[in-house]
Amino acid sequence: MKRVLVASVGVLALAAATGTVAGAADLSRGYPALVKAPYYSPVYNWTGFYLGINGGGGWGRSAWTGVDTFDLSGGLIGATIGYNWQFSQVVVGVEGDIDWSGIKGTTNTLCPPGCETRNSWLATVRGRAGYAFDRLMPFVTAGLAAGNVRATVPGFPGGTVTTAGWTIGAGLEFAVVSNVTVKGEYLYVDLGDYNCGFNCGLLANGNVSFHANIFRAGLNVRF
Repeated sequence: MKRVLVASVGVLALAAATGTVAGAADLSRGYPALVKAPYYSPVYNWTGFYLGINGGGGWGRSAWTGVDTFDLSGGLIGATIGYNWQFSQVVVGVEGDIDWSGIKGTTNTLCPPGCETRNSWLATVRGRAGYAFDRLMPFVTAGLAAGNVRATVPGFPGGTVTTAGWTIGAGLEFAVVSNVTVKGEYLYVDLGDYNCGFNCGLLANGNVSFHANIFRAGLNVRF
């Protein structure tokens, strides 16, 4: 009797074990295997084409031959276009912008009616080089600057010229979301000088110069 009981218990145990293994096999067939989540890289990529807006202010100096060197100041606002390439953490690119400008100044020294220098538009085409700390990128920039310089004095026709010079500067850009960045930058702009001469009441070789320090903020959208 004991042998029959022991044998019965053994059969039941074997059947239970077999059922468990079969159930597990059925379960594995009924449910998909776990899939490893895709790898996410937290490093922001700066490569791409972008458009933006910028605005700020500037101050500088203008020199009139034989008259005076005097201060200039005013605001500016405009549009930006550019492209970046990223290599590891190094970012290089090209950027252009054109701004309406209200930078101007007047002197009465040796010019009682008031000699004025005014810049009404300013454009730059520059190379940029930066170092990306994920979403934060400090950069340096340099290139060509162009704009108009108008010199006037009451009683004379004055003169306006579109002239080219150079610019150099630096800034900091931050990616707010995947395709939107904000930046702050400083540019030194030198548009050289031009001969206004008798039109400005100067001698035949009288020159007018323009150079300015520009601080701007900007917002760019990358495509």
